[in-house]
Amino acid sequence: MEPVLSALGPPSDVPSVLEIAFTEAVEGSGQDDQVSARLLDAAYEQFCRMGIKRSTMTDVARLAGVSRITVYRRFATKDQLVEHVVRREFRRYFDRFIVDIRDAPTVADRVVLGFVSSLRAIRHNRLIGGLLAVEPDAVVPSMTSDGGRTLRVVQQFVASRLRQEQRAGHIGAHVEVGLVAEMMVRMSASFLVIPSHVVDLDDEERVRAVARQFLVPMLDPPRAPHP
Repeated sequence: MEPVLSALGPPSDVPSVLEIAFTEAVEGSGQDDQVSARLLDAAYEQFCRMGIKRSTMTDVARLAGVSRITVYRRFATKDQLVEHVVRREFRRYFDRFIVDIRDAPTVADRVVLGFVSSLRAIRHNRLIGGLLAVEPDAVVPSMTSDGGRTLRVVQQFVASRLRQEQRAGHIGAHVEVGLVAEMMVRMSASFLVIPSHVVDLDDEERVRAVARQFLVPMLDPPRAPHP
């Protein structure tokens, strides 16, 4: 089965959906015009109801109350429409992440909230989370067989937040934030794509405890002893 989110991993010289979504979230850009937003809303609802593979451009046009030609004027192919819908969902994820951690009093609290927020946002997203639940064979390959680009973008996003903390003096200068971000993202991804029989992801207190036990200590790793 072909991954339905193959647009996440285009050729190496073309920005991926996640890379564009990340840039738009950071720069506050990427707002859709009224017609495009209406079509994306309709496509999102259609994909959530029927799945991406079973949906057609005609279905989207009917749900949006427009002609097929209007859809094709904005999105030349179904793949392009899927890409824009998925990109908007990830842009919302990045936006939500930033809002969720904004008022946390300490860097440790922000890491814990970020971890919980990330798992919640993806798992409870009607489109992405729904596909992960019912069509993992169609989604997971898009996340794991793209040469690591999907994880790399999220890692860069987390690393950028950690560097801000480091510049503010909340994380020691000796902490390798790129590596810490890599470990955090890989831990999150593993919970998303591999069911856990130990950690109940619906129990947010348990997820918070896991983050405090395993993620927060990475913010201040033991320094190597001097010879």
